[in-house]
Amino acid sequence: MKKKISRRSFMKAMGLGVGGLALGRSPMVLSALAASSEPIDNMIIGSGFGGSVTALRLANQGIDTVMLERGRRWPVTHEQNTFSSLQNPDGRSAWLSDFALLGEPNAIDRYIGVLELIVGNGIAALAGAGVGGGSLVYAAALYQPTQRLFEQAFTDSLNYEEMDDIYYPRVRSIINPRSIPKRILAQPEYAGARNWLRLGELAGLESKLVELGLSWRVVKKELKGERVASAIAGEFWYGNNSGAKKSLDKNYLRYAEDSGYLDIQTQQNVTAIEEGPDGRYVVTADEIDENGNPIVQRKYVVNKLFLAAGSMATSKLLVRAKGRNELPALNYEVGNNWGNNGDFFSQITGLPQNIKPHLGGTVPVAIEDHNNPIVPTTVECYADWRFEGVDGLIPSVGMSTPPANGRFIYDSSTDQVSLNWPASDPEITQISDAGTETYAKIAAAWGLGREHIHKVRSGHCEMNQPHMHSGATQNPIFAGITAHPLGGVVLDRATDNIGMVQNYQGLYVMDGALVPGHTGCANPALTIAALAERNIEKILLRDF
Repeated sequence: MKKKISRRSFMKAMGLGVGGLALGRSPMVLSALAASSEPIDNMIIGSGFGGSVTALRLANQGIDTVMLERGRRWPVTHEQNTFSSLQNPDGRSAWLSDFALLGEPNAIDRYIGVLELIVGNGIAALAGAGVGGGSLVYAAALYQPTQRLFEQAFTDSLNYEEMDDIYYPRVRSIINPRSIPKRILAQPEYAGARNWLRLGELAGLESKLVELGLSWRVVKKELKGERVASAIAGEFWYGNNSGAKKSLDKNYLRYAEDSGYLDIQTQQNVTAIEEGPDGRYVVTADEIDENGNPIVQRKYVVNKLFLAAGSMATSKLLVRAKGRNELPALNYEVGNNWGNNGDFFSQITGLPQNIKPHLGGTVPVAIEDHNNPIVPTTVECYADWRFEGVDGLIPSVGMSTPPANGRFIYDSSTDQVSLNWPASDPEITQISDAGTETYAKIAAAWGLGREHIHKVRSGHCEMNQPHMHSGATQNPIFAGITAHPLGGVVLDRATDNIGMVQNYQGLYVMDGALVPGHTGCANPALTIAALAERNIEKILLRDF
């Protein structure tokens, strides 16, 4: 029987009523569930921003939900040694890789680590793994785009005023991000951020402090030596050992589990989705050990299925299901309209000699060049461990507004799905040109020429090359790397306006796969979470 929800009771449930702690099901119980003819009512695949938001809002309604996460839990320990470091990466750093992806190019044991490199044709993407998904490895930037650029991305699919009034604030109310306090910005470790802020102002561009999902109280302890130097040392790719990062396991997921209505099952690698009897969905998942080896395969029958495994995994699951005729009514739009958020990377040299480019944390300052004559850009400074001992340099990452020209293709001969990205397309190569123009303005503000701008190119390309040829991927050739994969199952094209997959009642997409290629020169985490807040509210009112 459907549970009827009044508007008043729904809005009341947006608060955080919590009860007892939900206990995870044992493998024996999971096996019984898989063997049972009685379906699981609600299942979420993935525990990143979209999945975490969905889980909490279902829990607030008293709706039992099972969440499958391929990775493990990563609780910050009293010893502050949960994660590996860039200086000494080990198996914890990478998802089933023989080599560390970033930092020192160590050979590592294959392990279900926190960061995966997914190689396609023309580009590769980085994705998080573990309870909390991408929030474990993102730079903690919760950056709201301007209305103009938001509407350029989503056209008529979303109402910016509604997002700005309701859903962006709703995410902030849970994670509580703050921009860097002035007292911390004034510290020697943040000299690069201070200079970046000044350079943007001198260049006549919009300089702003980015809201970050960090506990500045913990960052202060790092600065005092009371906690391990982690956030201030640019440690975010492999997780944050001081506990400063407000990853989703500390807020959305914790609140949902505390309610007693969410059951998170870890090390459950979903491999297939198909249409089952009576419009239900059959989910195939391998329980894996910590080295990625399958222990047992299970099939679950599910009434309502929420896909939140991230743009890459969600898109691949659906494209494979379509190619194998397991979800035959998926429309043409499934697998299309993917983009890299316009990611590019560079450094400017010749700057003041008191900068410590290896310190200062993650993207605290952004410079917006939204009137760039080529395409709009935003550039953010960040700490890079490689530049310890190097002075007069600021490393940075940039974002733009690329066309969503990427496409996922199923190959029946290998039963695999790959991403095709036309890296040489002039609409894509102009992103690097736009970045060069922005950096030229910033450098000129300090009296520097273009010879002080280095490596403006699409993607975070400082990857460790041994991994590229380790046999972990079939195609090691690509033009760039993105940490912000977006699209593949786009809102109002592959889904309806609130994320239900076209032609499939009760099948929803809740993650970055809904976003058409970029979020308007801004880090996408906040927009993905706000979109999930919007969609789950409307799904609950319509479909539950």
